[in-house]
Amino acid sequence: MPQNNSWKDAVEKVLSASPTPMHYNDIAQEIIEQGLRTKLGATPAATVNALMAKSIKDEGERSPYRRVARGVFMMAGPDTAGKAAGDGSPPPSPPVHREKLTPTVERSDEDEEQYDIVTSFGMFWRRENVIFANTMKLLGKQKTVSEPVDFYGQLGVYLLYDGREVIYVGRSTDRPLGRRLFEHTQDRLASRWDRFSWFGLMPVTDDGKLHPLPEAFESSKLIPALEAILVEALEPRQNRKRGDDLASVEYIQEKDPEMTRQEEKDLLNRLSQRE
Repeated sequence: MPQNNSWKDAVEKVLSASPTPMHYNDIAQEIIEQGLRTKLGATPAATVNALMAKSIKDEGERSPYRRVARGVFMMAGPDTAGKAAGDGSPPPSPPVHREKLTPTVERSDEDEEQYDIVTSFGMFWRRENVIFANTMKLLGKQKTVSEPVDFYGQLGVYLLYDGREVIYVGRSTDRPLGRRLFEHTQDRLASRWDRFSWFGLMPVTDDGKLHPLPEAFESSKLIPALEAILVEALEPRQNRKRGDDLASVEYIQEKDPEMTRQEEKDLLNRLSQRE
């Protein structure tokens, strides 16, 4: 049965019990699996990340947390350096500076918050799980037990698939993601796609709403973000990991509840006709 812990207490219980630093996604998953919270909201991983990032920013050395890598945290303590290295050895020396053609983005505490270029994404969502109409919804969950978020109004880029082959790349700027997908059920691509992926720019609030876009994006973040989208979407064999600057949260598709209700209604109608 879920316990009534604060987010802070839940995070510290998980991190204190871990022998190694943890990514905030894994911390959130442990909180869920251990039942440490009664309410999770729509963005549990983002909430965990923001709590620790804000503590480090506001409290500095007095913060109970230490960031050891992008999105990876541990509890502060006298053995912080050795534990962060993972084997008791001192942290590695900084890399040798090399000349770069593109500008360097200074890392800061704000980099760990949701206001990056891409804030959320969904991979290989099924067309059949969406009711395409004027009142349609694009529902996704960050975790299986978190609150669903409607991404109909999201802005960003998307891909349409025929099986696993990308057949179309589009953008939602003047019209939201849901509207653009609805249009593709009526245009020349209508019979050609069965799945879609999307990468959204609008942040998601803890109560599951889409937040307006920031006034401006730093141009030096755009190229790494675009590269990260392509790596995630196309999964090239020679790329060993997700793009470094895709600091966003994946949402798993949630079937529209209205579709389930309609299926149940149709089943009852068929059973009644047999009697």
